[in-house]
Amino acid sequence: MKKIQVLLLLLIAANVTFAQDQTTFILVRHAEKADDGTRNPPLNDKGKQRALNLASLLENQSITALYSTPYKRTRETLQPLADKKGLETKDYEPRAGEEWLATLYENHNNGTIVIAGHSNTIPFLANKLLGSETFSQFDEKEYSNLIVIVGTEVGKGKLVRISF
Repeated sequence: MKKIQVLLLLLIAANVTFAQDQTTFILVRHAEKADDGTRNPPLNDKGKQRALNLASLLENQSITALYSTPYKRTRETLQPLADKKGLETKDYEPRAGEEWLATLYENHNNGTIVIAGHSNTIPFLANKLLGSETFSQFDEKEYSNLIVIVGTEVGKGKLVRISF
């Protein structure tokens, strides 16, 4: 049932996108990471399963581009989706701001972009896309947020927030 609700919300976002010349951003925090004592841990088993779930959830969506910060956990979160879509995940600077987002609008106009980040970077990017301080940093134990923002330019997006 939960998957059906998520798909319904994605379809709503897609319908908004097709109504006008808009770009869709799907923002996700990396999945659960291993506690290996390093600054760059991989995903743990639960995180690997969440990454597979994300790929299944988005497999029928037309994805234009995938971006992640240059860390194992963010790249591994998108890898199953990249494999399904035959796309390369490109790195972005974790504190990329409005200029980078404006470039994404230009380069992927009317497309769908999936961005994996962190508990602080995903809310930051979402707020820039929305043009308001809607999100604060996610709790360190929170991995299930999926933020969908549809818009025509930085600061004027419409929000759909779901959990997966």
